[in-house]
Amino acid sequence: MFAYIIRRLIGAVIMLLVVTLVTFGIFFGLPKLAGQTTDQLAAAYVGKAPTAQAIQDTKERLKLDEPIVVQYGDFLKGIVAGKDLDLGPTSEHCSAPCLGYSFNSSQQVLPTLADRAPATLSLAIGAAVIWLTVGITTGVVSALRRGSKWDRGAMVIALAGVSLPIYFTGLVSLALFSYTLEIFPGGGSYRPITEDPVRWFQSLVLPWVTLAFLYAAMYARLTRAGMLETMNEDYIRTARAKGLAEKQVVTRHALRATLTPIMTVFGLDLGLLLGGAVLTENTFGIHGLGQLAISSINSSDLPMVLGVTLITATSIVVINLIVDLLYAIVDPRVRLG
Repeated sequence: MFAYIIRRLIGAVIMLLVVTLVTFGIFFGLPKLAGQTTDQLAAAYVGKAPTAQAIQDTKERLKLDEPIVVQYGDFLKGIVAGKDLDLGPTSEHCSAPCLGYSFNSSQQVLPTLADRAPATLSLAIGAAVIWLTVGITTGVVSALRRGSKWDRGAMVIALAGVSLPIYFTGLVSLALFSYTLEIFPGGGSYRPITEDPVRWFQSLVLPWVTLAFLYAAMYARLTRAGMLETMNEDYIRTARAKGLAEKQVVTRHALRATLTPIMTVFGLDLGLLLGGAVLTENTFGIHGLGQLAISSINSSDLPMVLGVTLITATSIVVINLIVDLLYAIVDPRVRLG
């Protein structure tokens, strides 16, 4: 197991290097391949009516005339050992891991990401708890009552949840529960839990339910399909023949085997959401990593985009490593393998 973890960690580092290299190449390599000069690249970061001197200073400060390999190596060096940031009239030391500074705000990337991360964590983890609980429970009950009114009704609702986009369900929930019934606060009302726990909870109820509605629908359908397949296996019939209670047959045998593919999908979904639930954050005005990523992409703020990309990639890699280790706990057949 230790050797397996080491191999996965080495693979994770390589994957993160590939992600940063591809993102770096997209922002610096593709514009040059399209015929854009370094002066044009620098002018995009200076502002309106840039002067020749301002463009030259920006090129030197951002090292735009350096080869992409040199720029990428400087970026990796900052992550490992830190570096001195040239902010124009002043300079500032950025301790490792240094992701650089924003081209637009001249603020260090890592503190900005750390400031936005709690909102995204609150949204993703809260919604994940709801969609796992509701989705798996609904899928199990639907499989055990196959063909019943509950099964048909649950699958119709699940189909609606999968089909309706988040920005539609989010706007409908805001219009109904915030602006008509005034039960929950409207968009843009998010407060950190350290400032106002009650407001934090109230402002996240609708985003949680909206995001969980989509994922719970998918997990309900996945759980139902897995349970229907598992309940026909030979070892399920053997367990019943041995006289085990139906509850034990369902929970200890059928459900545990069904959870393996669900855990795989959950690792990917949660990892992506930890990088920012873009549509949900924009709909409800939550200033998280997803909203930061969109604004950074629109303004071509490469260091900030790289920072969000690294956060997302790291989340996916780490969570999937944890999921792989949990397989042996959930399904004993993995240990035997």
